[in-house]
Amino acid sequence: MPAEAMEATRQSPRFLWLYALAWAGGAIAYVPFLTILLPIRITAVAGTDNIRWLALITFSGAIAASVGNILFGWLSDRTGSRRGWIATGLALNVGLLLAMTVVVAPLALLGLILLWQLGLNMMLGPLSAWAGDCVPRVQMGLLGGLLAFAPAMGALAGVLITLPDLAGPNGRIMLVAALIVLCVAPALLFGRPLSVPVAVDPAAPVQARRPFIAMWLARLLVQIAEAALFAFLLIYFRSVQPGISESFIARLFCVVLVAAVPIALAAGRWADRNRRPFLPLAIAAMLSGSGLVILSLSRSVDWAIGGYIVFGLATTVFLSLHSGQTLRVLPRSEHRGRDLGVFNLTNTVPSLIMPWLTLALVPSFGFAGLFVLLALLAFTSATILSALPRT
Repeated sequence: MPAEAMEATRQSPRFLWLYALAWAGGAIAYVPFLTILLPIRITAVAGTDNIRWLALITFSGAIAASVGNILFGWLSDRTGSRRGWIATGLALNVGLLLAMTVVVAPLALLGLILLWQLGLNMMLGPLSAWAGDCVPRVQMGLLGGLLAFAPAMGALAGVLITLPDLAGPNGRIMLVAALIVLCVAPALLFGRPLSVPVAVDPAAPVQARRPFIAMWLARLLVQIAEAALFAFLLIYFRSVQPGISESFIARLFCVVLVAAVPIALAAGRWADRNRRPFLPLAIAAMLSGSGLVILSLSRSVDWAIGGYIVFGLATTVFLSLHSGQTLRVLPRSEHRGRDLGVFNLTNTVPSLIMPWLTLALVPSFGFAGLFVLLALLAFTSATILSALPRT
């Protein structure tokens, strides 16, 4: 097909919005569960030994997620089918979540979490590859902007399930399971993507390898910073103002994620129109580092809030747009699911790195020392992205 015709071929907005809703369902599957419901469940079954079990389950779950995403992405490549794997993963995810309402032993909970992570990534791995099968390069910026709904929906789900008197511990898990089905099922049932030319040229894997590695490294560096703030945000703010409440931090986190959605959509559309896919990513990484610098210099809660807003907005926009533009640099279309699984390591590896960075720096240099290092990582990411070619 001539290049002009390929550029003119676009995926239907209906499928793009259904896909974005399904991706948001993936965020709802893990954000409220890992941040709220799992700690509560561990405390219920492990009692005073909850910290040790939470650390073990989190570490083991990150490994299972890494393996599962690559494995099921690769299997969906081999079978040539995405929907079947997504549907099976959805069923397993929901079923295992419901099973956690009756588990009474920490070891049994650990086993269920490992299986749940595999089921979750059986859904997420092929789901991410499905976008690569269906969305042309000319719309990848728009796709990235739409993906910004996912973290916002995950945060809103956390707010919803914790509303007073809405549901008990088991009812919250059931509510999350229902929300996942409501978000993912419409894409499986009604998503009918148009046939568009999206495949990466399989004859040029060597030329694609450099931007693939650059994009992987750039995301990893920003994700390390994001993981640190995600885990230690409340502790940091209480080091600045001891009386600050959990609810205030939850609202701040949610507001930042929601506010990032229109920014990501606008930046993604701009990248598509101007054929500058990596420039918004470089700018977002630079702003992310700037927010961390502000945090490192903050001596009052107002400055800390301002620094976090800059960081949170920039990082959310970066991660959303990056998810869309990653499809542009995959070396071979026939290995799309597997390669996206490799990219998913940038989401799980930071959870293994970040605690050691924090333990090494915060006791000696405070949070300011940690934020300076994280800012350098973000600035390095911006430098890497700035060196990528325009298309």
